[in-house]
Amino acid sequence: MLNDLLARPTHEGVLEGALSHASFLLGGNLRGYAVTHRAQGQDRAASDKAAQDRVAAVFGYPKALVGTPLSGPWTTPRTRVLSDGAGQLYAANPPELHGILDTCGMRDVALSLVVPVNDRGRNLGALVLDRNSSEDIGTAAQELVTRWATAIAPLLGLLESREEWKLTARQVSSAVVEAFESQEFDGLGHAQAVAEASVKLGRAVGLADRELDELWFAATLHDLGKIHGEKGHPQVGANFLHGVPHLAQAQKAVRHHHERWDGQGEPDKLTGEDIPLYARILAVANAYVRLGDPERLRGQAGKGLDPRLVGLMEKVSAEPPAK
Repeated sequence: MLNDLLARPTHEGVLEGALSHASFLLGGNLRGYAVTHRAQGQDRAASDKAAQDRVAAVFGYPKALVGTPLSGPWTTPRTRVLSDGAGQLYAANPPELHGILDTCGMRDVALSLVVPVNDRGRNLGALVLDRNSSEDIGTAAQELVTRWATAIAPLLGLLESREEWKLTARQVSSAVVEAFESQEFDGLGHAQAVAEASVKLGRAVGLADRELDELWFAATLHDLGKIHGEKGHPQVGANFLHGVPHLAQAQKAVRHHHERWDGQGEPDKLTGEDIPLYARILAVANAYVRLGDPERLRGQAGKGLDPRLVGLMEKVSAEPPAK
C-alpha cells in the first residue's frame, strides 16, 4: 500500500490512494472525497479564496469535483457517521454549488463517514466516505479507517511542508529579481514575463511538473548576473546557482541562454541541439517577450533560435489564456 501512495507523491495522488484503501477497509461499494483546509500547491497570495476548504481528491466521484470549494461537517476532531447522508453538506453550501453536487450524485448518499486527518495536533482536512445504502458502519470499522487516516497524515504534512518551501523559494527569488529590475524601469517585470512564456512553452514540449519548476527558476533568474554588468552576465548568473544540486539544469540554462542555434552565440558557441533544452526554451521565450511579434520571432528560427521551439511558441501564444 505504501508503494501505491508513493507512486504519485502529490496531495491528490496520496489522498486518492488513501480513499481507495479506506473504501477497501469498509468492505467496498463506497465513493469518497478528501478535503483539505487550503488549496494545496497553489499560491495562497493569489486569492483569498485559496484559503477555503477544497476537494483535493476523489474516489468514485467525477474528477471535475477536485478543486471545488466546499464547507461541510468535517471541522470536528473526531470520526463521525452521518445518518442523513449529504444533508449537512447541502445545508452548509450555497445553492450555486448544489448543481455540482447533484451532478456527482450526492443526493443519493444515504450515509457518510467523516474521518479527520490530523498531523501533530494540526487538522489537515478529512476523508469523507459515502454509501448509497443505509447499512451501518460499525465501531471497529470506524476505528480501522481512523487509524489509517492517522497513518497517512505525516506524509501529507511532509508534502505540505515541501509545497510551502517551494512557494517561499519562489517568493524570495521573485523579490530579489524585482529589486534588481527596479533599478532600471524598462526592465521591470521582464523576468516574470519570460518565466511565464518559458513555462507555457515547456508545458507544450511535454516537461513534467518538476522540470517546469526548475525551468521557472532558470527563467526568473536568467538576467540576475547583470548585477555585475552586461558583459558575461550568463556565466555570472550561472555561478549564483553553483552548489544548488536540484537546480543543476537551471544553472546550465542560465549559462547558455545566449547561445545561438547557428553556433554564433556565447559563451561556448554551441550549435543546434547541443545547446541544453532549457536554454533553448529560455532563449525563445526571452526573444518572444522582447520582440513582442511572432513574425519577428519567426525570422530568428534556424538562426539564433531552435526552429521547432519557435513554431511551438507561435502556437501556444495564439491560444486563449487558461481560465
